[in-house]
Amino acid sequence: MPVTLDILSRKIVLNPDAPFGRMTHALFDFDGTLSLLRSGWQSVMVQMMVEILAELNSGETEEELRRFVRDYVDRLTGKQTIYQMIRLAEEVAKRGGTPKDVLEYKRIYHQRLWQVIQDRVEGVKSGRIAPDEKLTPGARPFLTLLKEQGVRLYLASGTDQPFVEEEARALQIDHFFDGGIYGARDRWQEFDKDILIKNILTEAHLEGPELVAFGDGFVEIEETKKAGGVAIGVAVNEFAVGQWDHWKVRRLTQAGADLLIPDFSEYEALIQILLPK
Repeated sequence: MPVTLDILSRKIVLNPDAPFGRMTHALFDFDGTLSLLRSGWQSVMVQMMVEILAELNSGETEEELRRFVRDYVDRLTGKQTIYQMIRLAEEVAKRGGTPKDVLEYKRIYHQRLWQVIQDRVEGVKSGRIAPDEKLTPGARPFLTLLKEQGVRLYLASGTDQPFVEEEARALQIDHFFDGGIYGARDRWQEFDKDILIKNILTEAHLEGPELVAFGDGFVEIEETKKAGGVAIGVAVNEFAVGQWDHWKVRRLTQAGADLLIPDFSEYEALIQILLPK
């Protein structure tokens, strides 16, 4: 184990043999990893899906449906939102219902979510809310240090691309991502994080450990590990910032993260662990 891991106090080391210290490129998830603007999105999505499935009178209790839906929403976290809507349509059909078009389900979800997050987004845009209030602690100085050290940064999200670009701009972090900002598209088959990870490795001629991914969902962690990269799980508690989200700790452990952190507040120690000496 690199002794530099010892300088980071708020961490859970899951893979002490991970090839830390070779990072030249970094991929960041957006919602729940850097941005707190959409905190609570999963609850909104799960509630919508539970209501839709409950109308089919399949004999399942609301609590049974909630556990079932939460599981597959969680498994698909990090992928484009449309994939969760595709799964919803499949579950409606399995229960004898006639599903709506998946893009209609997505529209309904976005409409519900906007009611929850509108004040936050508009507050940051107007200047009423300081951008750093809606960023994970330590995110801005960490991104700044990475750029100063010449690390190429990428931002990727399952949220629609125009929203990701708009919200990154409102949070004043869009300029950090010289590798690009990537979000969901109408032609969803053409893009996902696994495709982006492969493209980064190929186009930059990287060995796996030179790419480090930061995220709070299964997808970016699993796909980075498949590609031979280093995966850092960010288990930020979006409603008690500064504390661990123990549910995220469990899912990021299951996903295969090499290292878990609750936020980026110990950014200088992270730099020492991840960058080449």
